[in-house]
Amino acid sequence: MSDNFKNLHRHTGVRDGSPSAQRDAAVSAALTLINSKVANTPEHTTILKEEMANLSNYADLIQEALKVK
Repeated sequence: MSDNFKNLHRHTGVRDGSPSAQRDAAVSAALTLINSKVANTPEHTTILKEEMANLSNYADLIQEALKVK
């Protein structure tokens, strides 16, 4: 598993990291997912543009999924 998927809360050992640090972690994880998808898709040129347009949405979804319900 990529290190980008570990400690997405950016927990410092005492508390969760700042909202900015958590957003950075979510964007990094989303970029890792996009990279994997693009690398395994024959039509690299169009899929990359489409996936990068979804980057913010993916990061939002990752952050939402991390919330305890």
